[in-house]
Order: sequence, then C-alpha cells, then structure tokens
Amino acid sequence: MMSGSTPFYQKHHRHYDRGYRSKELESAVSQYQSSSSSSYAARHFYLVSSGIRSSNLSESRLSPMPKRAKPTYLAMDKENQIIGYVVPIFRGSHEYASGFSDTEEARVKESAGYMARRNLFTSGLEMERTEQTSRKVSMRESAERICLSKRIYENEEHHKRMNKDSLMHAPEFVIKPRSHTVWEKQCVRLHCTVSGWPEPRVVWYKNNVTIDPMAHPGKYKLESSYNVHSLEISRCDFDDTAQYRVSAMNSKGELSSFASIVVKRFKGEVEEALPMPRHGLISEYGITFDTHIVDGFGVSFGREGETMSLGATVIISPNLARYQPEVQWYRDDVLLQPSKWCHMHWSGDKATLTLTHLNKEDEGLYTLRITTKSKYETYSAYVFVRDADAEVEGAPGAPLDVKCQDANKDYVIVTWKQPAVDGGSSILGYFVDRCEVGTTHWSQCNDTPIKFARFPVTGLVEGRSYTFRVRAVNKSGMSRPSRVSEVVAAMDPADRARMRGTSAPWTGQIIVTEEEPAEGVVPGRPKELEVTEATKNYVVLSWKPPGERGHEGIMYYVEKCVSGTDSWQRVNTEIPVKSPRFALFDLAEGKAYSFRVRCCNSAGVGEPSEATEATTVGDKLDIPSAPGRVVPTRNTDTSVVVSWEASRDAKELVGYYIEASIVGSNKFEPCNNKPVKGTRFICHGLVTGESYVFRVKALNAAGLSECSQQSEAIEVKAAIGGGIPHASPTPPYGISVLECVRDSMVLAWKQPTFIGGADITGYFVDYREVINGVPGTWHEANVKAVSDRAYRVSDLKENRKYQFQVRAANMAGVGIPSLPSGTFVCEEWTIAVPGPPHDLQVTEVRANTLVLLYKPPVYQGRDPVNGFYIDIKEADAEEEAWRGVNEKAVLTNYMKVRTLLKEGETYVFRVRAQNKAGVGKSSEPTEPVLAETKPGTTEIVVDVDDDGVISMNFACSNLTPDSKFVWSKNYEEITDDTRITVATSGEKSKATFNMPAEDDIGIYSCAVTHTDGACSSYTLSAEELKKLLELSHDHKFPIIPLKTELAVELQEKGRIRFWLQAEKISANGKIEYVFNDNSLSQGEKYKMNFNKDTGVIEMIMESLLPEDEGTFTFQLQDGKATNQSSLVLIGDVFKGLQKESAFMRKEWHRKQGPHFVEYLSYEVTPECCVILKCKVGNIKKETVALWYKDGREVKGDEKLTFTEGVLKLEIAQISKKDAGVYEIVLKDDRGQDTSTLNLTEQVKRQQANSSTALKIQSTDEGIRLYSFVSYYNEALQVTWHHKSIAFTDRIKSGVVGEQLWLQITEPTEKDKGKYAIEFHDGKGGLKRTVELSGQGETTAEFQMAPYFLYTAAIAERSKVPFRTHLIMCDLVSLSQALNLTCNISGEPLPEVVWLKNEREIVSDGHYVMKFEAGKYASFTITTVNTTDSGKYSILVKNKYGTESADFTVRRPQSLRKYYVYKYIEKDKEKRRKGYRVLSIGLRWFLW
Repeated sequence: MMSGSTPFYQKHHRHYDRGYRSKELESAVSQYQSSSSSSYAARHFYLVSSGIRSSNLSESRLSPMPKRAKPTYLAMDKENQIIGYVVPIFRGSHEYASGFSDTEEARVKESAGYMARRNLFTSGLEMERTEQTSRKVSMRESAERICLSKRIYENEEHHKRMNKDSLMHAPEFVIKPRSHTVWEKQCVRLHCTVSGWPEPRVVWYKNNVTIDPMAHPGKYKLESSYNVHSLEISRCDFDDTAQYRVSAMNSKGELSSFASIVVKRFKGEVEEALPMPRHGLISEYGITFDTHIVDGFGVSFGREGETMSLGATVIISPNLARYQPEVQWYRDDVLLQPSKWCHMHWSGDKATLTLTHLNKEDEGLYTLRITTKSKYETYSAYVFVRDADAEVEGAPGAPLDVKCQDANKDYVIVTWKQPAVDGGSSILGYFVDRCEVGTTHWSQCNDTPIKFARFPVTGLVEGRSYTFRVRAVNKSGMSRPSRVSEVVAAMDPADRARMRGTSAPWTGQIIVTEEEPAEGVVPGRPKELEVTEATKNYVVLSWKPPGERGHEGIMYYVEKCVSGTDSWQRVNTEIPVKSPRFALFDLAEGKAYSFRVRCCNSAGVGEPSEATEATTVGDKLDIPSAPGRVVPTRNTDTSVVVSWEASRDAKELVGYYIEASIVGSNKFEPCNNKPVKGTRFICHGLVTGESYVFRVKALNAAGLSECSQQSEAIEVKAAIGGGIPHASPTPPYGISVLECVRDSMVLAWKQPTFIGGADITGYFVDYREVINGVPGTWHEANVKAVSDRAYRVSDLKENRKYQFQVRAANMAGVGIPSLPSGTFVCEEWTIAVPGPPHDLQVTEVRANTLVLLYKPPVYQGRDPVNGFYIDIKEADAEEEAWRGVNEKAVLTNYMKVRTLLKEGETYVFRVRAQNKAGVGKSSEPTEPVLAETKPGTTEIVVDVDDDGVISMNFACSNLTPDSKFVWSKNYEEITDDTRITVATSGEKSKATFNMPAEDDIGIYSCAVTHTDGACSSYTLSAEELKKLLELSHDHKFPIIPLKTELAVELQEKGRIRFWLQAEKISANGKIEYVFNDNSLSQGEKYKMNFNKDTGVIEMIMESLLPEDEGTFTFQLQDGKATNQSSLVLIGDVFKGLQKESAFMRKEWHRKQGPHFVEYLSYEVTPECCVILKCKVGNIKKETVALWYKDGREVKGDEKLTFTEGVLKLEIAQISKKDAGVYEIVLKDDRGQDTSTLNLTEQVKRQQANSSTALKIQSTDEGIRLYSFVSYYNEALQVTWHHKSIAFTDRIKSGVVGEQLWLQITEPTEKDKGKYAIEFHDGKGGLKRTVELSGQGETTAEFQMAPYFLYTAAIAERSKVPFRTHLIMCDLVSLSQALNLTCNISGEPLPEVVWLKNEREIVSDGHYVMKFEAGKYASFTITTVNTTDSGKYSILVKNKYGTESADFTVRRPQSLRKYYVYKYIEKDKEKRRKGYRVLSIGLRWFLW
C-alpha cells in the first residue's frame, strides 16, 4: 500500500521538497491522510462490487473533463524493453510574500485540492471536498472522485509489477561544500547539493560532533530545499575554526564531504584581538543602545599621493541628542591616531576617516568600531594602494615602512620593506637619505646601493633630530622616495627614557643605580661586546659601558683583527664614537674578523674589552625559499581567494606578495603592495569573466624569494549562488487576449517584477471555465513550459467563458500563479482591423531617446498588417493625453523615439497596428519609463584594428555572474555567425564583421542581461559602411605619414645631409637607404642616423663625387606601414650642389688657421685719406700680417694697426701714384690666408663722388659756376658742357684748390641755359648740372635778373675794401624768404654781427641769424617786404683783426608786377606743391 507515503519518483527529483506546499495545502493533506486509513477498505470494496475495474467505465459521461490518454512514465528502447524511468515535470510553488485575502484563500484552497486530486502519483491521497453552494459543482466533483479512485487503483497495480530496487542508488554529492576563511563577527554559510534514492538523510558535524541547532539557539541554522542543504553559522568567533563534515545516508549507503572554516582574529593572536570597550558592556541609567552601521565603505583602491575618504552612517537607538559614542578606526588591528596622514571626523551620524596622502603603508584592512556603554559594532573593508607613476620609465616602486631602531647618540639603524614592483628589472639596491628636523636638505647616507633592507646610519650629531627615507634603484633609474620615517633624536636611550612623559607610580621597589662617577678616572673595559648584525656590506657591534668612567662622558675606540693574526687595527682613529653601537664598513667579504672596544676620556684610554669570536663577513640571513602550491578559489564576481603553502625554513619572514595575470597575457600585476603575513589573501579588483593565474613571493630583509609555481587558471565569477540562495519568481501579470477563434485563444502576459535571482526558464498556463459567474476547476494548458510570453490555449469550447492564470519557473522551482485574469468569451473574432500588438519592451533609455520594441498582432484581420503607430503620454496623465509619435505608419517591429521626451519625465507607450481596413485596437501600455541617462551608461564603439578588421565593441561595468551579452541586428538576435563573429571577455564584448558588405547594413544593438537595462545600438548605413571600408583599407595597407619629404642640405665642412622627418613611426621602424636601385649601408662614405623620438632620418656624405650623381631614396617600414621618398640630383642641380659643397669644405679648412672674417675694403676720410681695412679671426700672437702693393711689400708698419681683429692701412692724400693692387697675407704655423683689393678705379671714382652740387656766383668780372671736390689730382678728367660753349678769354675754366670753376665774363643773352660739369674715372662718369636762366617762357627783364644782382654786387664791392671770393644770388618776390650765407674762418673763432643801414640787427621772428660749426654764418629774412630794402653788412672780428662785407637789397617795381603776374599764370602748379620759385643767397669767403 502506498497511502500516506511519498511516491519514490518525486523523492528522486533533484529539486523536490515538500516546502513548496502552502500552509493551507498542508492542512488539507493532513486531514485527508487521517481519514483515508479508515475509509479506504470500504471504498475499495464498493468500487470492486460496482464494476469500476472495467476499462469501459461510464465516468466519461459523468465528468466534464476531456478524456486523456493513459500516461506512462517508463522509458522503452526500440525493442520495448524497460530501460529507465522518466521523471515528470514537477511544478511546485512557494507562498507569495504579499499574503492573501479571504477570497484568495478560498481560491488557493480550491486550487490546491484540485491539483492534489489530479496528481496520479500521490499514492492514494485524496483532498477533502470543498463545500460549494452550486449543486452542479458538487455533482461534477463526485464524478471526478470516482475517476480518481480508479486511476489510483490502477497505479497501485502497476507499481506492484515494478522493481523499485532498479531505481535506487546511494547518496551522491552533486556540489560539495567549500572551505571559507572569514573575519571574526562575520557570518558564513556552507552549501551542498545531494542526490540519491531513497531521499538521503543529511547530518552536519563539527569536528565529528553532531551539530544541534536547538542546543545553540541563533548560532546555527540548517536548511534543506530541493536537495540543496546548507549550514549557516552566525557571528563567527575564534572557536568556530574547525573542520565541518556533512554526511548523507540512505538504505543504499552513506557518503561524507568535508570543508574547513578558518575564523581570523586581528593579528591572529588571542591577546592581540580588538580590545573590549573600556567601560564594559553595561547599561547606562537603564538604557540599552542598539548600534547599526549602514552605508558602509567597500573595498577601495587608491594610488600613492591621492586622498581617500572612508565613511559609514551609524544609527544609534534610542537617539539621545548629546550622547557621544566612542568612534575608533583600526588598520590591521592597530588603533589609528589623528595625524597629518589621517584625519577623523564624527558628525553625529556619520564617521569619516580621511587619508590625506596615500602611501603603500596605508594599505590594509580598515575597521570602524562604534562603542556605546552597552555594546559595540564593527565594520571592515580592505583598502589597496597602488604605486604612483614612476618618474623614470622602468624604475621600481618606492620602498615602504621606513622605521628607525636602536637609536643612540650618533647612530641609528634604518629598516624598510622592499616594494612589490621592480619596474621590470631586478632592484640593484637602496639608498638611504636623512634630513635634519627644521631643514629641508636631504643628504645621502650611503655611496653605493645596498641590497639588505636594513642599514646602520652613523655620524649623527648628538641632540639633533632626524627623519629618514629610502629610494630603490634598478638599471632604469631611481624610484620615488618612500614616506619619511618618524622623527628620531640622536641621544642616549637613558636620556630619552627620562624625557618621556610622567614618572612611573611608586611600586615599592628600590632601584640601585651605579655609583657616582669619580673624577679623573680612566674608564674600565666595555662589557658584553657582541656582533649583533653581519652582512657582506657591514658588521654592527654592540656593548655596554663600563662601571668605572669618571664624571665626564666616555667615548669609544673600535679595533679589528683578522682572524689568525695578532695585529689589531683601530678602525675609528680620528673621531671616537659616543654610542655603544658601531657599524664597520669596507670589510673584505669572506674573511673572518675579531673585534674589541676601548673606552677613553680626558684621563686616558682604558683597557680593551674581551675580543669577540671570529665573525665571517657575509650575509647571515638567507633569502626565503619560494612559497609552495598556490590554490585560487572563487569568491565574488571581482575577487578570488588565494591560498598557498608557506615558505620552508624562512627566517625573519616579513610577508608575501601576490601577483595575478590574465591567462595568455604573461603580464603579472601585484595584488597587494604591502606584504601580508598569512597564507591566504583575497585578491580584489579583478575583471569578471576573465581567467587568471596567480603566483606568490616571500620576502625578508635579505630580499624577495623566487616566484612560486603558477596556480591553475580560474575564471573570476561569484561562487555558487553568489552566496544568496535562488528563489522562485513572482507571478506574471497583465494577462490579455491577442486572438480568439472557435476553440482556442492566444494569451499574452508581462514578465514578473522579480525573477528570483535566476533566469526564467518558462511559463505554465492554467485555465478554468466560468459558468453563470461561478469559476470552475483549474486545468493546465501546457505540460511543457513555454519560453515566450504568449501562448495559444487550445481545446476550448466556443461561446464559453474562461479565466486564465500564469506561473513562471526558474531553476529554484515554479512560482505561485498570477491573479486570475478577467473573464474572456471564446468566440471567433471577425473584425476587419488587426488585433493588438504585444510584448512591448523599452530599451536603450537615454535622457532624450529610447527604443520601443513590440511584436505584431497575432490576429491580422482581413488583410495583412502594413504598419504600426506608436502613442505616448505622461505616466500620470489622463487617457485623453495619448498622442501619436509617428504620423506615418512604420513597417518595422521597433521604433526609436527621439523628439517627444524631456529629461526627468516618466512616460508610458502603446502600439496600434493597421491594415487596409484601418487601425486596430491598441496594445496594453508599457510600464512607466523614466527618461534619463543612467550613470555609467556606455555606447557601442566601432573600431578598425591594425589588420583592417571592423568590429563593434560594447563594455558594461555592472555585470552580474549570470549576465550575458546579446547582439542583435534590427533587434533580432544574431544566431548565424557567417557574417558576424561575437567574442566576449570579461566586461567587454566584440562583434566582428567577417566580410563587410551591403548585406550588413542595418541597426546593430547589444543588450546585457541581468543588468539595469544596459543596452546600446549602432546604425550601419551605406555611407558609414563606405567610410569604414576605406579606413579598413588604410589599416590593411597603412602608409607612414611624413612631415617633410626627402631633402638635402649642406653642413659644416661641406658635408651633404639627406634627411626627412616622419610624422609618426615606432621604435621598431626600419629604414633602407637606396641610391640608383642599389642599397646603401653604414660605412666611411655613408653615415646613417634614425632618431626614433623625433622621427628624423638622415644620411650624411663627406663629399660628392661624379659617380654620386643620380637618385637617392629612403624606404620606410613600420610593421605593415610603408612609405618612401626620393630626391633626384642630376645635371646642373648636382653640379651646383657639388660646387657649393667643395667651396664650404675649402672655407672650413681656411678657417682652421688665421683667416679673414671680412675681406679687404677701403673707406675715405673727410681729410681725403684712404684707409684699407679687413677683419680677421682665429689669430694668435705668432700670427703675422704682411701688406703688398703690386707684388711688393709695403713698408708701412707705423700705419699698421691690429686691434679687435681689424687690420688697417692708411694712405694719406691719395693720388694717382697710389692706384694699384693691394694684398694682405695672414700666416702662422697653422696656415695662411690672402685678401686683395684693386685700388686703381676706386681712386678716380672716389674723387668724382666727392664733388658738390654745381652753384652760381656773381663776381667783379661776371658770373662764375663752381663745384668743390674734397680731394683732387690730375688723373681726374673734368669736362664742362653747354649748348654753345667755347673756351675764350671771356669764358674760362680752371681749378683753385678744391674748387673747379667756369668763369663767364660780361655774360650775354647767349650765355643763358643749362651748364654741366662731368667727371670721368675711366669707366664711368658723374655729371653735375645747374640752370643759369629761368624756366619756361620769360621776358628779357626776368632773364637778366642775375645781371642786376651782378651790377649791384659790383657797386657794393667798389664801396667796401672787401674781397668777395664767391657770391650767389637769386631774385625773390614779396612774401618769400631771403637767405644770406657766408663761410668764415679764423683762429680764434671770430665774432659775427649783422648790420642793416649801419645798425645792428637783433634776431627775432622776422630776422633769423645763425652761426654754425664755427664756419657757417647765415642771415634769413623770413618774409620779404618793401621795408626790407636797404644796406646789409656782416662784421667778423677776433683779436687779430676785423673784416666786413656789405650787400644792398632793392627790387625794381616793374619786375614785381610782372613777376606776380607770371607766378600766378605759369607757376600755379609749383605753388600748390610748396615750391619756392626763386631765392637769393650770398656766400663769402674771408681771407
């Protein structure tokens, strides 16, 4: 009999458990079981006597249920032999968390009763009948009971024939429990999954002692669900560290599995754990405080030099206004104190710790502890600090934990820890720096790097304080300095102890100190001399002072002796040491030494101490061995627990460094930058989905060990369930009808709001008929779960009313059913328009855009659907607020909404389909959608790699262990990889086009499951595809860009430089130099250079030979990228470059000895002296300068000057005889240089150029034309020109001193016109001209104006015994200026007075008188008028005598009238230009 027992096939199901039953169902089952035992026999007899055993029972006439085929659960082979058992789908449910109303309880009870009755495998169980008010329902249930009893009987007979032993098997652990290491006060849970039949009994043991949860209330919690068993231990303490065993047993056997739990205390020692609160856990004034730490800080990552803040919100109840809890922060169980490195703040409800300047010393486990009078709470998280970027590429990381030990008067030992990062090459050693407090100057303590992580610093000044830092160095350079040490004072330890705080309390002990030192006592022997430390770099000695040492302080001398000899040598001969510590350097490695110490003071040097044992110089501390096997274990989706075997026989072990590498990269990165002492560490900050390998290094003061063997690769993802058990999903909702025909209806529904932590595997649909408003019994519509959110329910009856419910299932089981839908009538739709679209989904939500996806209606109407309309409204708006998004129907099953969204608003959407008949019914609206761009939103990035491969890339940082990247084209998932290949690694996914073509045009999207809507899309248009293909071609066949093409330039010595500059080229670039298709190589003729930093490529040749004429080419290659540039040097271009190169080479050789910077030139002084000069360079004392003229040496040494590199030769009063070729020669032992100058033509040209403008002067005889020449000789040819000139007694020319003149005696009408004087130097000429008469048409009166002045001059000259050498005058009109000038000479300088009508003229605005340079006197009437007529005189005098000259100014009236007229008519243009038509001037020479 199987009544009251559970069917064996249900027990064998992997996820079976009675926990799926609701409380109401359990009650019904228990009542039925209690009554079934007494009534079974009677019912059985009644069924037999009534003939119910017959297969032709009439239950089909009584029951409204459709007749079904007899189910079978045996697996048959081809020969119909039983080979196994088929486990039916189990559909359990959990109680829905929200609860039920009274009516819902009745509905659930009814559903549970029906499901129990229809289950063929309940072994005779029958649910009690639910009372109904309807008579029809009671009759239907009675018939169903009869049918059920028959099936139960048949089932019993079937199992009598089956052999149950063939299905039984021993327990088996599908998933075994895993070990854990946790911190104190944390919770831990062990999981396992067990299979077996009969159902195994599971027992948990701790150290082989059965765990009884009742004996430890609240400590242990045992759970079993769907063959998944768990043990949860709350608030672990140190006593929970043990080996745990789980045992599963049934009738077929027993199997056990083991797991260990390690509970870590702070620092791992009982006495070093976090201290208890100071006041104990007691209530204050009867108040018990509850403390909760929320919004805590997580695992944090920082970099050296940054600032980091850790904070947590603290809730204390009851909340007393002025109550202040004790807030403490710990790092690695060490209480932190406020300092410049860390600041602490309490704001009343939040505790904050700020690390102002991160260093690797700050890495560790940080714990916040909040202590009240009654209890305390802690919260912990790890902080990782990475190295700052190295100042020099490849340099190691900075050392850490610099500390000072054994400080004394002039000595201290500095220790540190080696960094985890060596920069890619081994660390050569370390440098120790010190800085005296109060200064900023750092001085280096060691000249050569030391490898030992400990160094004795000597030479400190007693009484002063110091800080220290350490730097690491490798072949690439120096690291950044470490964090400075704490301040340490160079003083006696006893003095330091006396200076510490307050004195100790009275203990009742009497301390006997040493006797008072006596004066003038030679100190005794030092005591207890020993070698405290010995390395290959130094040896440290330590001793105690002697008892007898006098009043004054003592110092020490240290002596050494090579072992095996008696020769003692004093080490510190110049300055004795003050501290009873001393470090000896420069000892021979491998030799053995003995040491002794002497004390000294003013009284003398004491006896030596006892010598030490022989000490061999060398490292006494060995580098630790490599750690053992490394085992990684999954922890979370970004961390892995790494454990390893400790290094064997390691001495003075400092800790371990753990390194991780992504599989295949072969690049290891440190997981911790501060050594950890344990053999287990959680490596955080890993990439989810990537596979890593790990290795470990040990370190002590001697250095770092070799790396351990690499661990096995492990994929980073959360452990099973992520530590959270899965639950079944909540009910679906929003059931609607998409289509209805005579005997079937298509339903649609919405996904549950909570899927239970695991993917939904399918849905189950139930239906029931509603008759006269009374719902019937639920029937299952599908035995196999459906994956879509739409399903056609068949076998319905036309014009009947039905209700539906839907359940969702995942790996945890089947969820509870949804609320019953509305009542729908099963009648065929005949409307012409289409039905509603369904399965609306909103994706790619941004601040102003989103994408709406939907499926077409199941019911098409009379014609196919030809478009869709999308409607939108605000979520809280009325129904009338619906408005259309698109005016024209779209044909696709998706649409991107762009223009109608406002950031921060919430919207809902619906879709309507149309066909030729019109627009159909709208779909169900979507859930409200907030228009915002969520933080961390990323977009698809299109990339073309170096191989020209086009790919789309999408990254998501908030992945969960179950997240997957789903790529779609036009919002349909891509399943065919013929055109696109998808690869996912960690947080990134890449979709690569295999052969990009027009077939690939479309909208590509990537969605990430199990995230908060992470999705993005990219539209590949025809234009975009064309651009990508061009870019792909450029990447496949890349060209190195050039800043400049190949060019040539000349350098010093005439070198020829061919060069070009590449815009971008890597260090792996290669250059080939080609000349006329022949490759060139480095050698004496060709010097090649390639500057990889600037991209400059050059080739240098010393000279060009005829065979170098041709084409030069530079061919560049950088990976796949290539380029070349050519330069053609042929013909005149080549010859010109060759000639210029030869000239520059010659010039360079010339300048190696004395040479001319400026070649020979000349200049003429006002005294008519010619100076030949040149500028020379690179001269020395022995350099000789020789002058030559026409090949003969010039004996002009007295004129030779040699100042500031300038050589001069002066030729006074140059004449024809001085013409010739001048040459100067510079020479010394380095060589000589020559410069020449032909002075023949220059002499004549200079004489002509020195002439003045041709001027007119009236004389006693007539008119004289003249010009002055600064210097004159007979070689200068002078010619006078006039239209009718003829040299006679009336017209003569001549030379007087520097004056060249033409005298016209008694001028006539023929003498007017242009006169010119021409100077010839043999090659060219210079001409000066002057006009003797007026320009244009003039009257005879105007043309003879000079004659009037001439006669006036004669008249004045006859009155005054004054010789006028030259007079020049012109006629002026009224309102013009009159200027009289005179040249004066005399020594001493004469005085000048101007007179008018015998009265002295005073200078004012009308009369202006000047005497310039002691030679030129001028008199100017600014505006001539009629009152200016009269006699004017100039009087010059000095102590040797007086001279005077007179001049009369008068103006004929007739001329004035005519002149004014002619000025207006003929010279109007000149007046506009400001020209002065005529002027009057006088010039005298006083003899």
